[in-house]
Amino acid sequence: MRLLEVSGIDSYYGDSHILFDLSLEVAAGEVVCLLGRNGAGKTTTLKSIIGLVPPRSGQITLRGRSLTGLAPFRIARLGIGYVPEERRIFGNLTIRENLEVARRTWGDGAGEPWTADRVFDLFPHLRTLRDRPAGRLSGGEQQMLTIARTLMGNPSLLLLDEPSEGLAPLVLEMLATQLAGLRGTGLTMLVAEQNVHFVSELGDRVYVLEKGMVRYQGTMAEFVGNDEVRRAYLAV
Repeated sequence: MRLLEVSGIDSYYGDSHILFDLSLEVAAGEVVCLLGRNGAGKTTTLKSIIGLVPPRSGQITLRGRSLTGLAPFRIARLGIGYVPEERRIFGNLTIRENLEVARRTWGDGAGEPWTADRVFDLFPHLRTLRDRPAGRLSGGEQQMLTIARTLMGNPSLLLLDEPSEGLAPLVLEMLATQLAGLRGTGLTMLVAEQNVHFVSELGDRVYVLEKGMVRYQGTMAEFVGNDEVRRAYLAV
């Protein structure tokens, strides 16, 4: 079943045209990866979906319902969770308090509702630090908390913007394992990334962006095996 459909959107920052007739789709239960260099349009795509950068043309639908003109908080209530690259945790609150203030029961999530205990099962390292102020966490711990906090809204679709950014290799390995566990719950994800290795075993399908346009789409296996595409659109 198609959960999210983005059809021919054009998005702008002021007068700057960023996304050009961009289309993609995500089926329920899929993990789809948006890949591309810095400035390719990955973040703008996610922000367009959640309503922070409303497209000037085209359509975005969730379960067939148009998101056009809806405020970001209303889109979130329909079941989309957004994990921004900036993380934006509440530094003066503990891990547990960050989770509790984010707890929502919209009734649009998939499967079993997320609770603090269930989140701690997915991120056991956070359980050991649950009473620590979030501002005293490492970058990797803050990334885990940001994802955990978003899950407390019980989304049916999770948007992740550059989850590997700035993380050490050992932390990346831990986060990759945790996202694989999240995938195992059946949660649908759309992941914007530059680090192909990080998502190579996570994603089902791939869209490669360049200059705000989709230049390639296919399965993850097809993409990993296509050296020409990876060199053309992702090599530095």
